[in-house]
Amino acid sequence: MSKKLLLINDIAGYGKVALSAMIPVLSHMKYETYNLPTAVVSNTLDYGKFDILDTTEYMKNTLKVWGELGFDFDAVSTGFIVSKEQTELVTEFCREKAKNGAVIFTDPIMGDDGSLYNGITEATVALMRELIGVADYIVPNYTEAVYLAEKEYQQDGATEEAFHEIIDILRGLGAKSVVITSAKIKGNDRKCVIGYDHKAEEYFKIEFDEIPVRFPGTGDIFSAVFMGRIMDGESLCHATETAMNVVRYMIEKNADNVDKYKGIPIETCLEVIG
Repeated sequence: MSKKLLLINDIAGYGKVALSAMIPVLSHMKYETYNLPTAVVSNTLDYGKFDILDTTEYMKNTLKVWGELGFDFDAVSTGFIVSKEQTELVTEFCREKAKNGAVIFTDPIMGDDGSLYNGITEATVALMRELIGVADYIVPNYTEAVYLAEKEYQQDGATEEAFHEIIDILRGLGAKSVVITSAKIKGNDRKCVIGYDHKAEEYFKIEFDEIPVRFPGTGDIFSAVFMGRIMDGESLCHATETAMNVVRYMIEKNADNVDKYKGIPIETCLEVIG
């Protein structure tokens, strides 16, 4: 029987981001997916104009219906969350599911390049600290990691020891395994993914050459492949490297696309996942 995965994230009317990016990947990997939209977004935000519908009431009602139907999940993945009320709802839901054995994955989507996204406040960051506290695996980027750990963002990167300190703080908040993406080690021109595997009880680092092409949704593709490989029993380091390679392949294959704002047409390159 295929494992059941619940994806909590936003969904775009146009563009391969969030749920629209994750569902094809995990379906291809033979998982049974459920999705709980935190918001309905008209299109990817890269276009500059968009509309967002907050779905908090729908989420509450859906979780109630699913409870009555006896739906259960082997794993829960959380992504973009739009409000304090939603964060509290999702945190409590994940806490209860974790008690029943579900594996919790959290991508604390809050900011990038040293700054929080518009509408994300320090109160949001504080609430996100509670959510990562119930997670088995968290995948913040460097910006999100420093905000969660209450450290200062270093434009030219941080030492490996400083990253380990950030990871230890996040683990101290309750997160078990930590994977920091878009990390830069001071004095090294290459970026890396750096993390800690709670099962192997060791830190790891994987360097990569950044491709100078931006597509929205690549973080969601990474999270989906990463989640699928972990649920398939792969080690954290191997699952991370596999997810990185998939994202790189998809970016390279679509680098010449004219309209990059809509994200990567994932269904045309699922073969790389195997």
